[in-house]
Amino acid sequence: MSRTEPESIADALDHLETLRRHIERADLDDETVADAVSLRLSAAIESLSQLSIATRDRVSGGHWNAMWSTRNRIAHGYAHIDLAIIRATVERDVPTLEADLRTELQAQADGRTDLG
Repeated sequence: MSRTEPESIADALDHLETLRRHIERADLDDETVADAVSLRLSAAIESLSQLSIATRDRVSGGHWNAMWSTRNRIAHGYAHIDLAIIRATVERDVPTLEADLRTELQAQADGRTDLG
C-alpha cells in the first residue's frame, strides 16, 4: 500500500524533527550526531520521493535533483560525505523545506493543490 501525499509529507516532517533533536544534543562535530543527522536527512528526502512530480517540485523549490543526489550520497554509503554540505543543508535549506512542507500539508488539507 502506498502512502498518500499528506502521509509522505508528515513522514518527512517527522524525520526533520528528529534531525533537529539530534542537533540539540550535540553539533555535527560529534560523529554519532553527524551520522544520525545524515540518516534522518536521507530518510526525509526518501519520504518526499513518494510525492507527485508537481508536489515534489513545489516543496523542493525546484532543487529536487540536488536533494536526491544528497540522499544517494548518504544512503548508498559513499566513503566520504562532506559534512560541510550536510551542515549547510541543515542550517540553510532544512528550515525553508520544513516551512514549504507545512504549507503544502495545510494546502492539501484545505483541498488546495494549485500552489504553483
